[in-house]
Amino acid sequence: MYLIAEIGINHNGNMDRVDAMIRAAALAGADAVKFQKRRIDVVYTKEFLDSPRESPWGTTQRAQKEGLELLFENYKEIDRICKEVGIDWFASAWDFESLAMMESFNPPFHKIASAFNCHIPFMKQVASYGRPVMLSTGMANVPMIRKARAIIGYEVPVILMHCVSIYPCPDELCNIRAISALQANFPGVQVGYSGHERGIEPTLMAIGLGAEYIERHFTLDRTDYGSDQAASLEPKGLALISEYGRQIEVCMGTGEITIEPGEEKCADSLRYWIK
Repeated sequence: MYLIAEIGINHNGNMDRVDAMIRAAALAGADAVKFQKRRIDVVYTKEFLDSPRESPWGTTQRAQKEGLELLFENYKEIDRICKEVGIDWFASAWDFESLAMMESFNPPFHKIASAFNCHIPFMKQVASYGRPVMLSTGMANVPMIRKARAIIGYEVPVILMHCVSIYPCPDELCNIRAISALQANFPGVQVGYSGHERGIEPTLMAIGLGAEYIERHFTLDRTDYGSDQAASLEPKGLALISEYGRQIEVCMGTGEITIEPGEEKCADSLRYWIK
């Protein structure tokens, strides 16, 4: 299991908080932290950005969005911190310029968010870098996922991340059996789970069904400001997934039905009729 703590925008634009979150995620057993990067003037219209919104940064949508964005120099510091603590990092890019910026850091993956799994030029650009691609499957059905997989190409390793794009996602809508459906529909492709539920049980079920990559939104305190906080895990929850998830993998075994060496001794003593 490869465990990703998605910091996303839960840092609220504060680099001291970024530092604390990276270190807390590493301590909880995460293999990687993930961020989100976008150019707000590309992603949002001027009308939307000029519209009112109360936030710690001002009274418009623009002020709130700008307050949440990290700059190139901030990501250079993130790169340094992650190398110091020994944890991977990458980001979901929401526009071509942000994607190019993320590529400059030599990330282990490029993540295609659910909103982009039908954006053909963007997926082609991601694939052109030749890095492993995590493709979120939220807001998509099997034909759409199959098309996205073909657009990315078969020379690039792809990890399909089962995702339900509801924040937070009620347990009854998590549809964890979709892990098995993705494995059946895309044989030989690695499958993971990007969860937005409040707790940890659906995530542990996904691991039991063979999800090899786990991504959960992460925060230090769910009561902090931010739209993603309610669907995020605090350090204790992330640590439980790391501990229980890795134990589940051990318990699942290989699936091969054999006679274990320890069983042979039991057989000798319990099958009294065999002489």
